[in-house]
Amino acid sequence: MSYLTLSIALLFVIIPLILSKTLNLGLEKDTAIAVVRSIIQLLAVGYVLQFVFDTENIIYILLMILLMIGAATQNARKKGVSIPGITWKLIVTFVFIEVLTQSILLGLNITPPTPQYVIPISGMVIGNSMVLSILFLNRFTSEIETHQDETELILSLGGTPKQAIHTQLITSIQASTIPTIESQKTIGLVQLPGMMSGQIIAGADPVQAVLFQLLILFLLLTTAVITSIMLGYLSYPTLFNQRMQLLKENIQKE
Repeated sequence: MSYLTLSIALLFVIIPLILSKTLNLGLEKDTAIAVVRSIIQLLAVGYVLQFVFDTENIIYILLMILLMIGAATQNARKKGVSIPGITWKLIVTFVFIEVLTQSILLGLNITPPTPQYVIPISGMVIGNSMVLSILFLNRFTSEIETHQDETELILSLGGTPKQAIHTQLITSIQASTIPTIESQKTIGLVQLPGMMSGQIIAGADPVQAVLFQLLILFLLLTTAVITSIMLGYLSYPTLFNQRMQLLKENIQKE
């Protein structure tokens, strides 16, 4: 695809802008900002990746992964800013997910240790973990705030913080993983995944594209469950003090 072809494809941007203006939806500014940012960011990443792929230096690979984790942490922490230490909790979660998945992939020779594989897969894993973190934190803070009286009642009757928060924690974990699980149930029937479609467009064998896409789906399923569970069990203890009392200032949504 050339820059000229991409310019023509901007028609797909003009259409929602016209509709937004016509129907007074007020989406013009956000849409324009999103398009400009996506163009700048993706082109910049494209040139950076080209440099990293050419050099194949492990230092640059690690720097790319650290950049992904940093950006994901900065974005996800906004939904859990009321939880003490949420930044390091997110970092620990993202790092653990990355180390776990890459250890299995590289350790068992499922994928080669080249930047062409490590960086894109890391991006998908960390990106999915970020989305799951946002879904979990948003639901968890809502559940805690909504069931505050129930939590304090259990505590007053001698229950532990884990017992008091158990229902809200499990509900939040389940809710955050549902989109990933449900989307995989209809994969291939309702939609063709992006990676698979990209490989087919690039001329890859459809069956090989399917096999590689299945690998990614398995990774994302693990990412979804571990992210929600790990973040949940790292977060809930900080909502209580040493006397096992609920800290109300830490459950107010921003």
